[in-house]
Amino acid sequence: MKKGLGIAAAVVLGMVVAGWIFRDQQPTTEQQLDTALGSMPVWQVIKEQDPQFRKKVQDEMIALQKAGKNEQQIIDTIQPQILHLQMARLQNAPDANVVEYMKINMEQTAAMQKVSDDSCFRFLYPEVKGGVNPMRLLSKELMQRRMEADATMMRAAFGPNKHTVTPEEVKRAETDVVPIVQKLAEKYGQDFELLQAPNKAVGKEKVSCELVQDLWNNVLTLPEKNAAGLIRYAVSDL
Repeated sequence: MKKGLGIAAAVVLGMVVAGWIFRDQQPTTEQQLDTALGSMPVWQVIKEQDPQFRKKVQDEMIALQKAGKNEQQIIDTIQPQILHLQMARLQNAPDANVVEYMKINMEQTAAMQKVSDDSCFRFLYPEVKGGVNPMRLLSKELMQRRMEADATMMRAAFGPNKHTVTPEEVKRAETDVVPIVQKLAEKYGQDFELLQAPNKAVGKEKVSCELVQDLWNNVLTLPEKNAAGLIRYAVSDL
């Protein structure tokens, strides 16, 4: 059960950071890249918390540009690295920040589906059909709020109220996930397997997007402590 839930988390979380750099136009010089990165809230937090990681990613982006990679290729290469860092921070973020992080992700996913089912699917599963840059499809206001939520969560993970995952929290999450999975399996039937096998969702982009949102909206109906614990549990292997 955790595998299916974890995959859903992986595809919906974090797919924004690299796209921020290309929100207006692709930077073509190191100075332009520095300017784009400097305006990104999450990047400011990364500079504070892990300057070595920041340098590694920035150097890789420059190398990819020099190699002639296009915008989406750069996003798809860099994004998983930032996602991994964010999911590590999520383990130590306070409950309220974890829940807010997921809420804004769900708002963003719903907005992407209003653009089109195909855009939503590409946003969630770039490895299946190729990704999209949400900065070019969604409002700057929504993207700004998403980035600020990301940055706030990451900063809170290092703050005085940082969270520590306990065995009790993990056990509670394992219990909480069961009725959610059962409910969705009954509702979606065989299509429920699309959470674990998104490569089978080509031609079922609409239901796939709805399934991901339904999953997390069910999680968000739980009390804040339970919802946060289940979110952490779902992404703990990423």
